[in-house]
Amino acid sequence: MTSPFALRTMFRGTRTFMTDREAVQAKPFDWRQFGITAATVAGVVVGLEALFNRDTRDPLSPAERSLLNDTFKYTGTGLALTALAARQLFKSGYAFRIMAANPWIVLGVSLVGSIGTMMGTFWTPPEKSFQKHLFWLGFNACQAATLSPLFFLNPALLTRAALYTVGVVGAISYVGATAKNDKYLALGGPLLAGITVVALSSLAPMVLPMGMRALAISESISLYGGLAVFGGFILFDTQKILQHARLAEQGQMKADPVNESISLELDMINIFIRIVQILAMQQNRKK
Repeated sequence: MTSPFALRTMFRGTRTFMTDREAVQAKPFDWRQFGITAATVAGVVVGLEALFNRDTRDPLSPAERSLLNDTFKYTGTGLALTALAARQLFKSGYAFRIMAANPWIVLGVSLVGSIGTMMGTFWTPPEKSFQKHLFWLGFNACQAATLSPLFFLNPALLTRAALYTVGVVGAISYVGATAKNDKYLALGGPLLAGITVVALSSLAPMVLPMGMRALAISESISLYGGLAVFGGFILFDTQKILQHARLAEQGQMKADPVNESISLELDMINIFIRIVQILAMQQNRKK
């Protein structure tokens, strides 16, 4: 999750909806840029596949394919609902109150809401479909509330970031799905250590007095280290979904695409936020 400090840092030096109307006016869609991005993503897929998956696995079983497809359907639906809800919260003025509030209060409320609804989703069995989907919708609503200030930025920038995120996640997921069984599940420990470092670097500016150089180092760890860590989590979570599908096929657990989708949603949201930050920083340097 991204801290309120990171959101405030992202908007430092940018124009807002209230101060300059140009900040939220979309530019014409750049098909040339889109073509370059698509070609780059295709190249990344081929490169990652050649680098990491020299020994590929057998084709996915029907159970693996079914759970993987259902999980990505829930992930896509959840992200779409989150984006729509975030947009509505921004239009209602909720984002202004978030930006003006005490960051510790925002962080505490967002963590309690997100973790509470996420745990409710995890602990509710698939048989209780209505209750489980209510918790799932609540989880997406909490993400929307936290992400609503992003709409202060130019919609063209957010669209580019979304395209880049889909490309990155698609490429890494493909590598994870075609790798040998359980090849990347051993990444769990290092990724947990990495996410701890990223979280501490995000919170450090809120707790410790830091000079400009230390602040820049902390932000770089949170930004670029976070990209690497959450990219690794995409690999890990993709293979975990396939492992759970095999266990469900053997009757050792129940397939639950809703639970699986939450991990992927968090990975994608964190990758998206960091790509938005990088693009916003590049835009600020050009001013």
